[in-house]
Amino acid sequence: MESIRQIYKIGHGPSSSHTMGPQKAATIFGERTSGKAAAYRVTLYGALAATGRGHLTDQAILKALTAIAPAEIVWEPDTVLPFHTNGMKFEALDKNNKTFDTWTVYSIGGGDIVEEGQPRTSSESIYPLTKIKDIQAECEKNGTSYWEYVDKYEGAGIWDYLHHVWEVMKAAVERGIEAEGVLPGGLGVRRKAVSYYVHAEGYNQSLKSRGLVYAYALAVSEENASGGEIVTAPTCGSCGIVPAVLYHLHKSKGFSEQRILRALATAGLFGNVVKHNASVSGAEVGCQGEVGVACAMAAAAASQLFGGTVAQIEYSAEMGLEHHLGLTCDPVCGLVQIPCIERNAYAAARALDANLYAAFSDGRHSVDFDRIVEVMKQTGHDIPSLYKETAKGGLAVIQ
Repeated sequence: MESIRQIYKIGHGPSSSHTMGPQKAATIFGERTSGKAAAYRVTLYGALAATGRGHLTDQAILKALTAIAPAEIVWEPDTVLPFHTNGMKFEALDKNNKTFDTWTVYSIGGGDIVEEGQPRTSSESIYPLTKIKDIQAECEKNGTSYWEYVDKYEGAGIWDYLHHVWEVMKAAVERGIEAEGVLPGGLGVRRKAVSYYVHAEGYNQSLKSRGLVYAYALAVSEENASGGEIVTAPTCGSCGIVPAVLYHLHKSKGFSEQRILRALATAGLFGNVVKHNASVSGAEVGCQGEVGVACAMAAAAASQLFGGTVAQIEYSAEMGLEHHLGLTCDPVCGLVQIPCIERNAYAAARALDANLYAAFSDGRHSVDFDRIVEVMKQTGHDIPSLYKETAKGGLAVIQ
């Protein structure tokens, strides 16, 4: 299992699979053909083509390639390559318009790209255990927590990285609760974070707390929809959930930065396990792999902060994911706006509820986190493609 750095990637929205991944691929292909290519042709397949315009996929690719040579985008939404629904074929053309280099690659979620037949993880494996039940058993045996397990295998350098992650998350919240206006894309969706933030101040403490969580999640998600700088947690489309929970607890409960970073490590470990054993790609397994996993991560982080045992932390995460099973990915017009932004706010609140529910228990329960990950993977494969980021079913066809 790879580093949690691969869960927390810093970049610009609106989509890790449709924007960050394709731009990364285009940059790599451009570098290897620079000085030889007279033009480029990029063919997008399946879900990547179906919702690519709304996710700014073409703009991300053209930004990387047109600095080298002219480029055209070919859209093939009805052609799904067998390895993954987010397929791309890059072609470099010579001055006679003949193809001299071709590369087919897939954007598999979280900003990651792989070639067909290659392992889903592109970086070095550093964790010997890949199931939460095994990690939990090791922690219980040694009297340690999940963040200490992360520290053991990541090394001291992870804390500087997580500090940077936390700074970017905080900045996204703080920009988002000040920004106003209409989000780009043509749906006419207005930013709501500032309104929720202001209104929350007028309620009693309990409702104020919930309103602020909503506001913080909306703030980050709206920044993502605007192409602002955010952190994948585990994706762009679900980037508002973990920051909302941690920012709220940092502000309202006074948790120190050190404890926040430990919570981020714990959250990253749970997200990493899902990514390794299943998927965090909405195009592959639906929104359960994005918002569901983010809710699990945030619930684990909250439980860590409130002193939960390793069993209670696992239970919190399990509930966060279990109760998003079957969640479809059907964004209106392919934009990461409806229902994505509102869904981030709702899931942030559910993460806190999952923590509270687990805190009343001893952490023992019937279905463990790893089993839920298995079910999520199978459920994702069973969900019809209409409901997995193709903009052909569900909410996506409501006008």
